[in-house]
Amino acid sequence: MPEQVRTRTARRRPGGELDLVFQALADPTRRAVVARLARGPAAVTELARPFSMALPSFVQHLDVLERAGLASSRKRGRVRTYELVPAHLSHAQDWLAAQRDLWHRRLDQLDEHLAATATSHHVDSASGLGDPSSRPSSHVGAPGPDHPKEHPA
Repeated sequence: MPEQVRTRTARRRPGGELDLVFQALADPTRRAVVARLARGPAAVTELARPFSMALPSFVQHLDVLERAGLASSRKRGRVRTYELVPAHLSHAQDWLAAQRDLWHRRLDQLDEHLAATATSHHVDSASGLGDPSSRPSSHVGAPGPDHPKEHPA
């Protein structure tokens, strides 16, 4: 009997591939299947063996992985075998790397700002401007010559 290859993917929209990958990886069962497929192709029954669920329910997990482009399947006779499609995992890895780089840059900028602020505060303290008691009061309505303290009646 000829071999049938199937790769099901949902209609693509901008950013949709990445959304599907993260949705597929959000479930621990599917993450475990991806980890198993990383070691090599496997038949549905072998993939389902470690999980305590009905085979039709497990096959739904495989369908989600296939729609996300993380897995593809081949059917030879009555046996359907799945294999990992690592290219879609690399899309998620690339996106995560870009986010990590962005946040490293932002945290570096925050470090620089805090260091500059600490240096500025140290300079103010040395000149006496760092001591709040040496600064004129800028609070509206604060007690002073124009605003005597109110005494309780």
